[in-house]
Amino acid sequence: MSKSTARFTLDPAFKVGEVNPRLFGSFVEHLGRCVYTGIFEPDHPTADDKGLRQDVLDLVRELGVTALRYPGGNFVSGYKWEDSVGPAADRPRRLDLAWHSTETNRFGLSEYIDFLRKVGPQAEPMMAVNLGTRGVAEALELQEYANHSAGTALSDLRVAHGDKDPFGITLWCLGNEMDGPWQTGHKTAEEYGRIAAETARAMRQIDPGVELVACGSSSQSMPTFAEWEATVLEETYDLVDYVSLHAYYWPEDGDIDSFLASAVDMESFIANVVATADHVGAKLKSKKKINLSFDEWNVWYLPEWEARAKEFERDDWPEAPRLLEDNYSVVDAVVFGSLLIALLRHADRVTVACLAQLVNVIAPIMTEPGGPAWRQTTFFPFAQASKYGRGEVLDVRVDSPTYDTKKFGETDLLHATAVRAEDGTVTVFAVNRSQNDPLPLEVALSGLNLTSVVEHSVLADADPDARNTLDAPERVAPHAAEGTALQDGTLTAVLEPLSWNVIRLA
Repeated sequence: MSKSTARFTLDPAFKVGEVNPRLFGSFVEHLGRCVYTGIFEPDHPTADDKGLRQDVLDLVRELGVTALRYPGGNFVSGYKWEDSVGPAADRPRRLDLAWHSTETNRFGLSEYIDFLRKVGPQAEPMMAVNLGTRGVAEALELQEYANHSAGTALSDLRVAHGDKDPFGITLWCLGNEMDGPWQTGHKTAEEYGRIAAETARAMRQIDPGVELVACGSSSQSMPTFAEWEATVLEETYDLVDYVSLHAYYWPEDGDIDSFLASAVDMESFIANVVATADHVGAKLKSKKKINLSFDEWNVWYLPEWEARAKEFERDDWPEAPRLLEDNYSVVDAVVFGSLLIALLRHADRVTVACLAQLVNVIAPIMTEPGGPAWRQTTFFPFAQASKYGRGEVLDVRVDSPTYDTKKFGETDLLHATAVRAEDGTVTVFAVNRSQNDPLPLEVALSGLNLTSVVEHSVLADADPDARNTLDAPERVAPHAAEGTALQDGTLTAVLEPLSWNVIRLA
């Protein structure tokens, strides 16, 4: 038996948990061109009568997005929900302090709900309330406007605005990144915990069944990490359902080996938040479990953005400027796929996740104003995970060759998970982190009654820097692997160097 071969065993008796469809959520913020010339462009040749781009809607459906978090992000901490309702021509223009832009409010709450309904019944609203510059009263007003059927001032106002049916928003974020000094209305953990608890208590008076997300740390590297979660949850434990996590990854100083192991950090972040939440639960003698909402995650070249942000004209407040429009390579897509694997591996506690963001802004979908829309390299792992990653996650413990990383030490070359669908079929998701060498894989199948390989799809390229662009929108796409076999209860495959793999078994 070669030590260069990666191995694991799959057995339906050993499972992590059921995948919540909300794991395949995304995020639309009023930032850059995510909304304007992204999903909403009334003058575009494909626009419908509400200004939504049909070419983008088609790609969003193909992507398989479920929960859609809105309207921020940092934007929400200056958000006045009432600016975004009523006749678009009457809506006020505002300065957006978060992204130093002018917000026209032409796209608002009704348009967001219309967009979700057109994506399809699987697309669920996930609304954030402003706890930066506003508080309990405004959250209740928004909830009444959005969700109450009729017969009150605010519900009747919604009806008068043309939306007879309530929006039915059940999933709410209590603010955004309130631990961050960059956040408008930034608060200490004690301050935020109190206002989050007060808001949660009041929102439950309107609807006891709402699901609420308390702000966790903006990243595991925050100086207040874990202490923040503990303090906030001691105030809110019985009032909320989730605590949030946010994480972005990029190669530091050109260190691709460590970048490829980014999911090591993501998995430790999840484990540490679970431990902190469960500690608070034990301290409060509660039988309740707080789940995790990983409602911002992605590859994001953050240092490049921070360097460019310093060059902005402080007296210039543009509309929908080109911000954070990262163009993703094959390397980025492999890291991205590994992050998806990390989320699936913790599906027992991560029951909401939102890829940040959906269009143009660090996004799987790109558009050109008046022009085409196309898929980035990261589009493919997300679409495949959303399509085939539904069911029970099986417990995967890899025995893998390792490599040395500067950031994480000795790390497995193989990162993998597997999901068993209701019909008994199994999909293996696997990443080979080696930049140079193929990785032989053997999977022992126990008690699964699988006999054939339906498909082995690979995202890899001879040029790891290959990417899809306006000029070459289909340069990178998944291809079929050769030689993958299932015989006598053992799956054998060879994973190409630097690759994202989807192996479907029946």
